[in-house]
Amino acid sequence: MNGLEVTVLVGITVLTGAILAPRLRVAVPLLLVVAGLALGFIPEVREIELPPETVLLLFLPVLLFWESLTTSLRSIRRDFRGIFLMSTALVVASAFAVAGVAYLLGLPWDAALILGAAVAPTDATAVAALGRMLPRRNFMNLKAESLTNDGTALVIYGVAVGVAVGGTYTPLDVTGLVALSYVGGAAAGIVVAGLAYLVMRRTRNTLNLNIALLLVPFTAFLVAELIQASGVLAVVVAGLIIAYIQPRISTAASRRQAAWTWPLGSFLLNGSLFVLIGFEVQAVAHEIPGREIGWLAVMTVAVWLVLLVARFVFQTTSVMIIRLLDRRPSQRLRRTTYRARIVSAVAGFRGAVSLAIALSVPLTTASGEALPGRDEIIFVTAGVILLTLLVQGPLLPAVVRWARLPDDMAMQKELELAERAITGAALTAVKEIAHDHGISEETRDRLTRDYYEFLERNNERAQAREQAEVDRQIADLDRRIGETGDTASDPVMAAGLSRAGADRPEAAADEAPGTATALLEAPAPLPSPQERDEEYSRLRIAVLDRKRDVLYRLRREGAVDDAVVTQIQTRLDVEELRITGIETLD
Repeated sequence: MNGLEVTVLVGITVLTGAILAPRLRVAVPLLLVVAGLALGFIPEVREIELPPETVLLLFLPVLLFWESLTTSLRSIRRDFRGIFLMSTALVVASAFAVAGVAYLLGLPWDAALILGAAVAPTDATAVAALGRMLPRRNFMNLKAESLTNDGTALVIYGVAVGVAVGGTYTPLDVTGLVALSYVGGAAAGIVVAGLAYLVMRRTRNTLNLNIALLLVPFTAFLVAELIQASGVLAVVVAGLIIAYIQPRISTAASRRQAAWTWPLGSFLLNGSLFVLIGFEVQAVAHEIPGREIGWLAVMTVAVWLVLLVARFVFQTTSVMIIRLLDRRPSQRLRRTTYRARIVSAVAGFRGAVSLAIALSVPLTTASGEALPGRDEIIFVTAGVILLTLLVQGPLLPAVVRWARLPDDMAMQKELELAERAITGAALTAVKEIAHDHGISEETRDRLTRDYYEFLERNNERAQAREQAEVDRQIADLDRRIGETGDTASDPVMAAGLSRAGADRPEAAADEAPGTATALLEAPAPLPSPQERDEEYSRLRIAVLDRKRDVLYRLRREGAVDDAVVTQIQTRLDVEELRITGIETLD
């Protein structure tokens, strides 16, 4: 099949999967993998080759950059120790555990270690697609781990391949490779993000801003590869930095354009990758001699089970050690139950990076002989990816329900806090802003009334959420009788305080001195309708800028999460575009 035929076939498959998945009530990636497997029975489809550089250079930069743009930097800072351990020590432990089992089952040690390096890292795109039913904190930790653990896996892979083809490495050499991978990758990401900042802050054109944004992941990956560092880590670091500084280097129009195009491109690439994984599994399965299929199937299942057990055992051991060494109250709040660790083990999906590593295995050694075990590595890696997607994926929702993880309402509460804070700040500053921009009192009072109505609606939503939480806890008393004293009091008190604030609109008026008095003053001569509309638009734009300033200050102070900032910023950008007109995108 030629390139155009493959593109059309994959595109139709992705579209069909996206349409059918909601109706069949299955995750889109699962259906796309199954579709790829089914299409792989066609001989012409099995001939489609997936070069590893296609995954590494086309798919991964875009997918990882988008995932890092939507990852909470505050979550990474808060749980950095756990994320660091999971992305380094766990990868090493998993790689050697897999290598040991594969060696016992008959694979040469060099090939077994390469296999361990391939399947050790979790995959960020698979986690993002299948793990969203997790509580937000668990999801963000797993996502951050998946974004950063590829560097460790690639170092192990490089050492294992070097040994397999005839090279030698000392402990000092390995240490240098690890340092270069992480330090070099992080440095490359920082440098590219800095250059992007210098370029993007000097242009306000929407199209140019997003072209520059698109170049960031590919440039970061290229720079890291040139110094033989981790291109994956460079892309992630650049994405995290760009996400934090984006308000300073972008406009409302450019952010809306990016928010419309990047999810579409990410979905298409992600969906295509899952379909191609199905193709590749079929191709590999038909190349393996029939007499070896049973042995390799047993090895695949054994490796998959080892990965699950190793992840659970590592987390349990880490928790026990940390409990012995760190007894601070803040650390006690981070402790997880064994049920939560089982959820984390099931949520450890494998995907694109593992397949790319397996496909990158050289064909021959330094002496020109065929590298032993290469086909077996690809077969087992592809099989493990399938098992994580087709078994762990459907199993995860049931495991999450069984684990009874506590509801994570922190984001909702922070969202309500931020909305009240920025609206209160707007009410406080509206008189000053109106005076600075020469806005009439009638227009100023009109906007003031609009913001008071928004505050009332926000209070009503908060009350409804808190009351629903109280009702849920009351209905759950029989199962959680021991927790009623602690869990029911806070929401009730919060609901009462919220109602008290909602019943006293004068409390909000206290934050805006002079506003209530202004409403009672005699109106000045009215401007024309067109002038009033222009004044109202100018005032709203100026107030939106003030609200953004308060929102970003809340993020700097750590009061709200990056996801909260993104959600509110989206609403403010849409409001600005509604005022200024969609032609700003041209």
